[in-house]
Amino acid sequence: MTTCIKAHLLLLFSAAALAAAAGCAPPPPAAPYLAARIPAGMARIWFYRDANPNDLLAEAYIRLNGTIVGVSEPGAAFYRDVLPGSYHISVDSYVEDPHNERDAALLIGTETYAKVLPLDGFVQSVGPVGGGYRRNNFVVWLYPPDAARPSIARSYLQPRGT
Repeated sequence: MTTCIKAHLLLLFSAAALAAAAGCAPPPPAAPYLAARIPAGMARIWFYRDANPNDLLAEAYIRLNGTIVGVSEPGAAFYRDVLPGSYHISVDSYVEDPHNERDAALLIGTETYAKVLPLDGFVQSVGPVGGGYRRNNFVVWLYPPDAARPSIARSYLQPRGT
């Protein structure tokens, strides 16, 4: 995650002074890109993650048929235009869970919405003096357009998903 993106993520969490002090331009909002035309003969997959100050700030690789297509960041969204067909969507996670992956069949001109959610507190260890660690765990769910599009509209766009 770049310094500017981190600063503006903090802005989402009401830390406006930090972002202003960083002196960088805010990332573009994702909302205008929801109206972008899908290229002829293609389908589109949106990947997004809500900004929630109570969730993990960790990032996770998102894979499409095993190939990394981007990184999940809190409050961010990106899309990939792909050929119609069957796709296996997965998110890297410490814990293997049936919800780490989903299959989607995309038709010409359609959009699919894959939301990455943190699965917090699944694996933690507390040491004898109160210290400890957590592992980063994520799942991916497919959402219908009426639930996904408002969330994406509130996100910032990761132009390349990285």
